[in-house]
Amino acid sequence: MIDEKLLSYFESYLTDKRKILFKRILENRTKHFTVVLEDIFQPHNTSAVIRTCDIFGVQEVHAIENKYTNKISRHVAKGSQKWITTKRFKSDGDNTKACFNSLREKGYQIIATSPHNDSCLLEDFDISKKTAFVFGVEAEGVSEYTKEHADGFLKIPMVGFTESLNISVAAAIILQEVTTKMRNSSISWQLSDDEKNRLYYEWVKKTIKNVHKIEEHYHQKLE
Repeated sequence: MIDEKLLSYFESYLTDKRKILFKRILENRTKHFTVVLEDIFQPHNTSAVIRTCDIFGVQEVHAIENKYTNKISRHVAKGSQKWITTKRFKSDGDNTKACFNSLREKGYQIIATSPHNDSCLLEDFDISKKTAFVFGVEAEGVSEYTKEHADGFLKIPMVGFTESLNISVAAAIILQEVTTKMRNSSISWQLSDDEKNRLYYEWVKKTIKNVHKIEEHYHQKLE
């Protein structure tokens, strides 16, 4: 439960403009789509995808760390990592399986981005289902496990000599397409009121410098 009195105290450190901005952005946030990054080892790629998620309102990113640690380049992310919820799967077990199980429990279908012949073309993709888009390393693509356990495949039409896109470019193209269609549809894609309130609370705290000291001061005043 959110302490509403504490939240109100925190809000006193924010401008009205900032609070209005948070509320406006929350209205465009979604968990209908999410992104899965499978063993992306280059920080600039991970960071660019997170920045893309923020731009198109996709709130959650799932990072699978079987071989490599998910790292962020602040220069590339431009602060977007503060506003996106990143869930990391980095235990010693099968992290891809754990991630997929977690997503399916939440009602997501697993769609691997791959140029397979049986892949669905982006313009034909059905946006009505909750979907987790899996992106793999540029050179190798998604893992064999993902290929075997994905619910489907998605590809971006290409007509040039080159047969692959940088992961951050692919993510931007896909998310721009599906979120635009989503917002023009009648499906229920927005966050719940509870999700919005919790995110708002998190964002307020992240905005305030020395927030822990301010919270301590608040509790001391109550004693």
